[in-house]
Amino acid sequence: MADDDKRSGKFWAVALDRAHLGLWDWNLSTGDCYYSPTWSKMLGYEEGELANTPDLWLMLTHPDDRERALASGDSHLAGLTPSIETELRLRHKDGHWVWVLDRGGIVERDADGKPLRLMGVQTDITRQKEAEAALEQVNVRFRLALAASGTGIWHHDVGTQKSYWDARTRDIFGLVADSDEVTADLWHTFLHPDDKEATEKTHQVPLGSDTVVANQYRIIRRDGEIRHVESLLRFIAGVGSAGQILGTVRDITEDKKRAEELAYAARHDALTGLLNRSAFDRLLAEKINAIDRLPLAVFYVDLDYFKALNDFAGHAAGDLALKGVAAGILASLPPSAHAARLGGDEFAVLVPGCDTACAERLAGAVLAAVRDADLGAGVASRRLAASVGIAFIEDREMSVADALACADDACYAAKAAGRDRFAVFSPDAASGSGGLNAARLAADTVDAMEDGRLKLYGQEIHKLGQPWQESRHVEVLARLEARNGRLIPPGDFMPVAERFGIAARLDRWIIRTALWRHGKAMRSGAISLGFNLSAQTLSDPQLWDFVDTAIAESGAPSSGVGFEITETAAVTNFEAAAEFVRKARERRCRVSLDDFGAGMSSFEYLRRFPIDAIKIDGSFIEHIADSPFDREIVSAISGIARSMGCAVVAEKIEEKSALEILQGMGVAYGQGFFLHRPEPLEAIVARAVPMPEKPQRRSFRSIPT
Repeated sequence: MADDDKRSGKFWAVALDRAHLGLWDWNLSTGDCYYSPTWSKMLGYEEGELANTPDLWLMLTHPDDRERALASGDSHLAGLTPSIETELRLRHKDGHWVWVLDRGGIVERDADGKPLRLMGVQTDITRQKEAEAALEQVNVRFRLALAASGTGIWHHDVGTQKSYWDARTRDIFGLVADSDEVTADLWHTFLHPDDKEATEKTHQVPLGSDTVVANQYRIIRRDGEIRHVESLLRFIAGVGSAGQILGTVRDITEDKKRAEELAYAARHDALTGLLNRSAFDRLLAEKINAIDRLPLAVFYVDLDYFKALNDFAGHAAGDLALKGVAAGILASLPPSAHAARLGGDEFAVLVPGCDTACAERLAGAVLAAVRDADLGAGVASRRLAASVGIAFIEDREMSVADALACADDACYAAKAAGRDRFAVFSPDAASGSGGLNAARLAADTVDAMEDGRLKLYGQEIHKLGQPWQESRHVEVLARLEARNGRLIPPGDFMPVAERFGIAARLDRWIIRTALWRHGKAMRSGAISLGFNLSAQTLSDPQLWDFVDTAIAESGAPSSGVGFEITETAAVTNFEAAAEFVRKARERRCRVSLDDFGAGMSSFEYLRRFPIDAIKIDGSFIEHIADSPFDREIVSAISGIARSMGCAVVAEKIEEKSALEILQGMGVAYGQGFFLHRPEPLEAIVARAVPMPEKPQRRSFRSIPT
């Protein structure tokens, strides 16, 4: 037992207290063990509150730590270790565990060298252990993030010129090695020759800089495979004699492939693989702005008889035919040419440095390619043809729209001349035609939306034998007022809007304007409005966001809004049409199939689309009084519609006898000899508001012949 006076000396007591050290002193001969007051204080006890027994510390030790703590003391007593050093947990007076670092050793032996006395100190390292645990959690998350992202870690010691790659880095480079250490020049041997110089320069991080450098480059693995990788690196000071370059590496080959695929998809038509409309427009603009090979020839190719083929064999066969035509056109062109699918069955070709003789030769080749195109086994007995319009560009001031419009006008001329031929645009013929060419008409349509020359018209839809006030439904139409005041019918400007990609904008203007102007009347139940939708609008992924906003801003009930889609629009994008109908039904908007019966796929759409009404194509109505065939068709359509709970609307009723026949079938009518012609929508709404107390039948008049 040590001298009590020395052990309790004031100097050492203060030192232990200030250092937060707990002293223990174990006399092996007597078995007595002394614990300093600071030791007791560390565990929340007052001096003298604990009995100084040899096994006190062991009783307070965490069960999981006892074996390790005993082993540390036994190893030292056996002479196997120079001192006792271990970490363990002791129970605090309030029940929690205190981590301590226990250090000590033999301080006294007998003459034979047998240990007589052990002394040591214990330090509270709880905060350190908590910090280590928190750091380990961070490291676990970091390692998990690295594993999930496939990121490797590497570093290069600037002083020793040694490099170290972790297992993931070695895996990315295809390096088989058991050690992290690699030769300093190994990385350079993997670099792609085209990227080597720039990549090595980027990796020369200035010493002392804290900037993070990012770099993407290609490597060639030992098996010859080329991979794309991305590295982030920075200089770390204070590590080693001169610091180190620390970096990450990640294989981004698949990311690059996906980006290339997305970029390709953004520029190419998904069906044919040709350039799409927007990519072709950009390319044409670039070629016009940098004309170096004159002249620049633009071809507008419109397939003939495609709708008949599509009606006969269905849209799946139509898609195969379009693929075959696209492949044939592409094979007929020189390497310098660029081909695009503008939409539907329309294509365009751009050929730099192509004079008249060259253009006519290529046009003949394109026509032959279309005639000979592989249309698929299902339509082997049918053939397609094309009408081709050619325009030459020699002026850098010409716009893309004008260039295509000129080729489009020539295409119309080829169709008018009998199809399956080409025509060359003539400025003199265009200026002498007395009308706007397609591009100017498209531009004028856009201007009319802004300057008030686009007029809303409406067409009342009656129930047979009842006044219009019983249904109060109006089909919204549009008329374009030319700058000279002449009204241009939709049959003239709507196809142009489709061709020049402004049909969706036009549809939106009509919907927004009609709802904004007449939302109040719709809320009161005075009218309901129906809108015709183009194929471009059906394919617009933002359509319903727009419609929902327009309905909300106008206050019109969604149940008072209807939409009409044609078979042509549905053929263009069947999936979009199906999705449109589904969302319309969710909002309780009415949906009608327009021009029903005009195509062979009509009944397929009736089966696939849950619609509210069908509008029988006028070609079956206008001669129904004289044509038994038309009567049978209309009767069959009406019967099927009634069995499905659909309303039926007929157009082009020009004779009273036709109306009488339709009355016997229970068909509603849309345009007849005793019905007003389409008139300004404002006039129809004015008659409907306020709603009359006792609706009276209208006095109808015959349309003059």
